[in-house]
Amino acid sequence: MAIVCKSAAEIEKMRQSGHIVRQVLDHLRTLVAPGMTTMDLERAAEKKMKELGAKPAFKGYFDYPCVLCTSINDEIVHGIPSEKRTLKSGDIVSIDCGVVLDGYYGDSAITVAVGDDVAPELRKLLDVTEASLYKGIQQVLIGNAVGDVGAAVQEYVEANGFSVVREFVGHGIGTKLHEEPQVPNYGSRGHGTRLREGMVIAIEPMVNFGKPETRVLDDKWTAVTADGSFSAHFEHCVAVTKNGPMVLTQ
Repeated sequence: MAIVCKSAAEIEKMRQSGHIVRQVLDHLRTLVAPGMTTMDLERAAEKKMKELGAKPAFKGYFDYPCVLCTSINDEIVHGIPSEKRTLKSGDIVSIDCGVVLDGYYGDSAITVAVGDDVAPELRKLLDVTEASLYKGIQQVLIGNAVGDVGAAVQEYVEANGFSVVREFVGHGIGTKLHEEPQVPNYGSRGHGTRLREGMVIAIEPMVNFGKPETRVLDDKWTAVTADGSFSAHFEHCVAVTKNGPMVLTQ
């Protein structure tokens, strides 16, 4: 599949869809609290998307049943919202959200600490994962390679004693949720697809407290750490412009 470079007008449309994703995630962040279920978050997200005039990107995608992915503790990505999953103080929950507006996609993720009992080393995991995303974003420059983005993420994560998931990666995005190229959160500088003006990529570090290995649960969606350690996930959509990286999901 060819890489699609977007015009300034298309990037503006993606910025609008990205802005809606950000509003939904900002709203959900304020709701996260002990006693809430992940289905409560799902319903709040669906309502907010409707209010803002966007359609959910995930629901129905390969038959995925919900508008959000909500992944708790050792769940890395693609956790399915459920009435049975109640958040407890000390948990961390990753919320991944995508919308489509006027045919263009936005996709972003945050990980939120639940309550006041989250261990300091888990707060560090969240801080390092989010900071590694921005290390990757800094490499989104014309002429750089996808490997420069991945290497920047990986170097920062591993220097802080955590590990980067290999099986799940970032991606191009535009009129489809997943476009070329793939954007791993690891790699070698100078290697991989070269970044060109107008490309838009979703960079999404998934960082494990323990080892990088993963497995997928029987629901065929939820990916967890193989060693049961906690995992964090942050994501932004970023356009390659002649003025440097433009984050579309701020």
